[in-house]
Amino acid sequence: MSRTLKPGDTIGILGGGQLARMIALAAAPLGLKAHIFAPEDGSPAFQVADAVTQAAYDDFAALEAFAGAVDVVTYEFENVPVETAAFLASHVPVHPGARALGITQDRLEEKTFVSRLGIETAPFAEVNDEAQLEAALAEIGRPAVLKTRRFGYDGKGQVIIRAGDDAAAAFAAIGRHAAILEGFVPFEREVSVVAARTEDGRFAAFEVTENEHRHHILHRSTVPADVSPAVVAVSAEIARRIGEALGYVGVFAVEMFLVVVEGTQGVIVNEIAPRVHNSGHWTLDGCETSQFEQHVRAIAGWPLGATDRRGRVEMTNLIGDEADTWLAVLEEPGAHLHLYGKAEARPGRKMGHVTRIFAED
Repeated sequence: MSRTLKPGDTIGILGGGQLARMIALAAAPLGLKAHIFAPEDGSPAFQVADAVTQAAYDDFAALEAFAGAVDVVTYEFENVPVETAAFLASHVPVHPGARALGITQDRLEEKTFVSRLGIETAPFAEVNDEAQLEAALAEIGRPAVLKTRRFGYDGKGQVIIRAGDDAAAAFAAIGRHAAILEGFVPFEREVSVVAARTEDGRFAAFEVTENEHRHHILHRSTVPADVSPAVVAVSAEIARRIGEALGYVGVFAVEMFLVVVEGTQGVIVNEIAPRVHNSGHWTLDGCETSQFEQHVRAIAGWPLGATDRRGRVEMTNLIGDEADTWLAVLEEPGAHLHLYGKAEARPGRKMGHVTRIFAED
């Protein structure tokens, strides 16, 4: 099921957080409306939407009514139930599709998918019980990272197992859930590529982004990344191959580790995010087309926009009470403030971000 949208049509967005908010804001100048479907009270995207449905993701009566009110459906986070996406797809185009959602929701399926494409990942093994964990540790070695297969982000649902650590205690720490053990990658830096693909196979990638995390949460992204031209080329090609193999429609991100072997840089894929991504927020002010507009263009069946960068760019997340610095940010030349409309600042909660644009050296 496909459809080319026209101005005046409506994009349905599953999820009401800041990513949905920024997709809706990007759609408006293009003449498109946004209808948000989310269960939470006071979702940030509700503030900027043309219509809102507040209901559970398994409320199929509400989903059917939602499908009848929109022209295409997308989502802002990857933990939307696959059954929800599949149900909606029987009524209205859904981008990206349920298959891409299902693969990227499960870390083991995702790593297996990427590996089968011949793209390098960290060594990994399936873990369903303590015996499997011990066998995986014997094969992969320590240190290693034990992660739940599903529902983890910003460092949640994972634990590092080092030499001397109790494997059983680590398994208990993640709730004894189905898991994946990943070998430790001696990386130099973390980088990512945000890219877009249309239903007819058109593809465009933004520049490689260098990412700094603090307490497992993205703190700062900078572009251009300090990487070789070969890494720039291979990173975009990795994203293209992943998007093509998934039959992906929309914007997605590929998170990677930058490694150096005998003086030569290379990349190892860490994760795929089937949505617009925090490390692509720099494009909102620093690029000819933002990742949010690019996503709207892709799911609408429209031409993709230019990805040219507007100088050197730095994006810094505002976490918790860091958002209280908003007035100082507004006084800073070249700084662009984006607050997400969240009512309460909590430790570790993304409240907004600042983009700074600098002249090229």
